[in-house]
Amino acid sequence: MSAETCPPLLGGGAEQDPNLARLLRSAAERGPQHPAVLDAGTGRELTWSELDAAVTGQALRLRAAGVQPGDRVAMALPNGVEFCVALFAVLRAGAIAVPLSPASPRLETLRVLEDSGARLLLGNESFDGVAVLAPTVDTEAAGAEVESPGGDLAVLCYTSGTSGPARGAMLSHSALLANVRQCARLRPMPVNAADRVLLALPMYHVYGLGPGLLQVASVGATAVLLPEFDPEEALAAIAEFRVTAVVGVPPMYQAWLKVPAQRLRQSMSTVRLLTSGAAPLGVDVATAVRSATGLDIFEGYGLTETGPVLTTTLASARAKPGSVGRPLPDVQLRLVDADGSSIEEGDTGRVAARGPNLFRGYWPDAVHGPDQDGWFRTGDVGYFDADGDLHLVDRATDLIVVHGFNVFPHEIESVLAELPGVREAAAIGVPDEAQGETIKAVVVADPDAGLTADGVREHCAARLAKFKVPASVVFAASLPHSPTGKVARRPLRGSRPAE
Repeated sequence: MSAETCPPLLGGGAEQDPNLARLLRSAAERGPQHPAVLDAGTGRELTWSELDAAVTGQALRLRAAGVQPGDRVAMALPNGVEFCVALFAVLRAGAIAVPLSPASPRLETLRVLEDSGARLLLGNESFDGVAVLAPTVDTEAAGAEVESPGGDLAVLCYTSGTSGPARGAMLSHSALLANVRQCARLRPMPVNAADRVLLALPMYHVYGLGPGLLQVASVGATAVLLPEFDPEEALAAIAEFRVTAVVGVPPMYQAWLKVPAQRLRQSMSTVRLLTSGAAPLGVDVATAVRSATGLDIFEGYGLTETGPVLTTTLASARAKPGSVGRPLPDVQLRLVDADGSSIEEGDTGRVAARGPNLFRGYWPDAVHGPDQDGWFRTGDVGYFDADGDLHLVDRATDLIVVHGFNVFPHEIESVLAELPGVREAAAIGVPDEAQGETIKAVVVADPDAGLTADGVREHCAARLAKFKVPASVVFAASLPHSPTGKVARRPLRGSRPAE
């Protein structure tokens, strides 16, 4: 089945000036005194004109440090004003931004610095072989100009993928701008000029970067920044700064549901729109948030490689818990089998996407990008319902094959989550000579839950086909997660959680 919407891309200045830093300059020209960023962590506030001046000042410092158009500049900074200034300064200087987690292990940071060939690191920690420049926020450069005749490549976003080390997805100015404009054509708009948007997601991740910071800059809205998500601190920031839109992930909403419903509703009284992405949002979570706040959560789907948004329930007739909605304008989706052939209508298949928001391929040789016809196979498995809305089943690479039968981990994890006392669970495949693979469940349980491996298996046996029942169950204190809260199954395959 195919879902396609292909109206023409919005026109405007992007064709003449595709640099993302132009978003910032345009916002400063339209509303120079309008608040651009409110840092809830430090209390610092910058208007769009001040932010634009600070970006120019940092870009001049980058040039003075020897950075040339096309150079890679790494950024290891937490959410905050410094990150916003650094990102747009790198782009204004014509360089390519390489955003990194400031909490990454040192060896992982070194590997990315080496792989990207970064000329300089904007951060507060030194690394051998790479020049370091401390971030600054200096608004004295108002009126100065920086020529930025760089190429179209804007950002190298390193994505962990499903196997092997992280690879740098090559995202161009034009691809990221296309996604900004695609989202702006949705109704209601995810972000409008009057919004104050809570950005508690890491902006070094493409979800916090694109639907977060770039969307805010594109309309000249206001970003309310948190260095990291804490449910109480986030609610306090929402109330204090009168936040109207939240860019969220499922763990944020799960954490907020532990707050008394009356206080949650009161704290979110100014909010008009809740969105979620990066990981599947449980129907129970969406329903509970709706009950507590009166607000629907509009869920979306995308990848680092797609700039990132592909679908959203904002593009559908309504919020539909369990679905990730329909394609954005100018995005085409289809479902294919393992060799890329289209599947029969109504079947489950691998999601393939085409659109102007797709990446160029992986650094440095642009390999494994869209094919010659522009299609990129995402590795996610899903199906379209009768309304044309997409439902995701799992990652194709996480598929478990038992005696030739396909088993999707999410189905098992949903059954495990029904058990009282289960905080979180993951299902993974374990090589087995006789069956190909067997299923192992890794369960995080409340200390006083009294769960046993046999009890967990009995629960599954009453709800799942025999070949889907975990052959083994182990208990762990926690599960590994991606920066946006998604359970990372790959590390579990290489580790042995405590029994």
